Amino acid sequence: MAHFAILDESNIVTRVEVINNAVVLDGDDVEQEQLGINFLISLYGAGNYKQTSYNGNIRKNYAGIGYTYDSGRNAFIPPKPYPSWTLVEDTCRWTAPVEEPDDNKVYDWNEDAYQADNNNGWQERE
Repeated sequence: MAHFAILDESNIVTRVEVINNAVVLDGDDVEQEQLGINFLISLYGAGNYKQTSYNGNIRKNYAGIGYTYDSGRNAFIPPKPYPSWTLVEDTCRWTAPVEEPDDNKVYDWNEDAYQADNNNGWQERE
């Protein structure tokens, strides 16, 4: 199945549509994004449609509702989870300013704790 994100005027994903792979294959059985876009236009009218994929082969990340399509990076970027996190350019995913402990325990990010001392924002889950 082929997946297409429907974007609003601010390039925010509002919906993801799934269409049959046959729709996006040309006469030589080569996948063409524009064929999927044309199909969606025939269903919903003019709009901003971008293909996405579960494995991240298209536009770095699978588009989810609330993600932003960045045309300069040609990528779907998830919402920023915390103010202190930064975007990793290669993956277009957010990363914490300090590395999560690697001790087989489960941690959650605590932005308030990080802002208090900028050394540690990871707190062990109780």
